[in-house]
Amino acid sequence: MFNPDTPSGTATRNFTLSDFDFVLPPELIAQHPAAERSGSRLLDGTGEAPVDRIFHSLPSLLKAGDLLVFNDTKVLKARLFGEKPSGGKVELLVERVLTGNQVAAHMRVSKKPEPGTTITLAGGEGFCATMLGRWPDKDGTLFRFVLSNDAGDDPYTLMERHGHMPLPPYITHTDSEEDAVRYQTVFARAPGAVAAPTAALHFDEGLLAQLEAQGVQRASVTLHVGAGTFQPVKTENIAEHQMHSEWYAVPEATQQAIADCKARGGRVVAVGTTTVRTLESWAQSGLATGDTRIFITPGFVFQHVDLLVTNFHLPKSSLMMLVSAFAGYEKIMALYQHAIAQQYRFFSYGDAMLLSKMSPDHVAI
Repeated sequence: MFNPDTPSGTATRNFTLSDFDFVLPPELIAQHPAAERSGSRLLDGTGEAPVDRIFHSLPSLLKAGDLLVFNDTKVLKARLFGEKPSGGKVELLVERVLTGNQVAAHMRVSKKPEPGTTITLAGGEGFCATMLGRWPDKDGTLFRFVLSNDAGDDPYTLMERHGHMPLPPYITHTDSEEDAVRYQTVFARAPGAVAAPTAALHFDEGLLAQLEAQGVQRASVTLHVGAGTFQPVKTENIAEHQMHSEWYAVPEATQQAIADCKARGGRVVAVGTTTVRTLESWAQSGLATGDTRIFITPGFVFQHVDLLVTNFHLPKSSLMMLVSAFAGYEKIMALYQHAIAQQYRFFSYGDAMLLSKMSPDHVAI
């Protein structure tokens, strides 16, 4: 666990998993969103000392010519409940929609059905899933199903009609109508995620209009957030961790917007770690679309992002490592201790923080 009395030494430090652990009082895990999206708290970590703000004050921290980059993915109602022919209960979490009405899904079941088994979903109504095997290969961790109903609807339609919002494992209530609205950004466009890009949940139409009027520009990328985002890193040697794969795209218009922003001396402000992972995957690979397993840890050199809006992340998670790489390990751990002391709300429905990129002279290696 972080020790605030430890002298700064990130320039030569070899980090292990334990370095990214911290004790979080369970009552700080937000179970419901704030009454208003932009009414969440915002911990301003851009200066020497942390400043407690409200999220709707974000425009005062940005300037004309800056570029906000959002992840426009849309969360699917990807959790499906059903039963096997034997009557045994099955829960599917659709991770990816494939071609031919097929999906790749996590499966929770007492005894795995054999390939060819048809599972009745959503209490019947002609909606079923036929298991074909594992995905992406015979040793894959996901399972491939064909979703079908009597009307021949596609998987997106079937999930929207019969599925449940895939709330994170630390949210204890079953999904509700409130979650269907609030666990989705106001600009969600491209269906495919099983988790929300949560930093963007704080933006409402009024705040977006205020930012636009101020001259802060806006662009979008897409990264379909997978369930692996909630998985803790389990290897003490973090270099041994295998990242999950997620599909991303950086449109040509966004590529141009970033180039224009840099040319005019503006700052690229990534909204959420998924946007960071998308932009830096593009920078690293040169590919504007594809699958990424990028794992950002201290020592990483960021090529595109100057500022980051982000929520507070799980202990021992790859996202704790990402924000530590971005803003500096000691800085992040001090901000987290401040947030806990000041009773900030944590995780997906929690509060946010604003971070600036650490100077290259201080990048940990």
